[in-house]
Amino acid sequence: MKKTKFALIGNPVSHSLSPIMHNYWFNKYNINAEYQPLNINENEIENVITKIKDKEIKGINVTLPYKKSVIPFLTRTINDANDTHSVNTVMLDEYDNLIGENTDVFGFQAAFLKSIPNLEKKSKKVLILGAGGVAPSIILALLKSNILDISLTNRTHEKSLFLKKKFKTINIIKWSDISIELNKFDILINATSLGLKSSDEFDNDFSNFKKKMIFIDTIYNPAQTKMLKYFKSNKIKSFNGLNMLIYQGQKSFFLWNK
Repeated sequence: MKKTKFALIGNPVSHSLSPIMHNYWFNKYNINAEYQPLNINENEIENVITKIKDKEIKGINVTLPYKKSVIPFLTRTINDANDTHSVNTVMLDEYDNLIGENTDVFGFQAAFLKSIPNLEKKSKKVLILGAGGVAPSIILALLKSNILDISLTNRTHEKSLFLKKKFKTINIIKWSDISIELNKFDILINATSLGLKSSDEFDNDFSNFKKKMIFIDTIYNPAQTKMLKYFKSNKIKSFNGLNMLIYQGQKSFFLWNK
């Protein structure tokens, strides 16, 4: 019997653990399916979407840098994808409409925010590094969890201002001011792709941190980026993005396979 096909699209995708995770679940639940990574250029997105329409592929995950650029090819977005204008899961509904959903919001909440007591959430101050890809999902996850004091910084200042239009309550700080402002924050989140390569370096001084700060890196491969190693060596509670990957993948798997 022919296997049902699922895929991950992005560029790059070679670092992704999603294929291992989904293929493990297919095997566990005796589903005759396979999940493969597709490293594509932006002009190839439409071709992949056509394959979903034609039922050659049942569903896809979308990673950087296509979480926004996939949207024009869809019939509509739903739920968290509406609020973030960011899609990481695509499927057909019962009427063969192409639906875009965002499971990153759920993934971030389940991985990192459920463990913070509700009474503490309102007093937490958060700084997000990066305004692309996963940043809108992190902002929405924080807001939905009642963490409201959110600041954001990005190397390209205009990108920060674009997100500010969408999420009016967030504060914007300049990239060059990170080292001065850092000690005001209880949680620091790396939502950039810096750290994916071993040669990646932040050009900032991060030594001015609160002793009880929490550091969250959305990168999971490598398991420890230079930044995560730095904060761990300074006794800062630090997390990589692996749990977020698992939870967002779990929700995608459910949407496709029920």
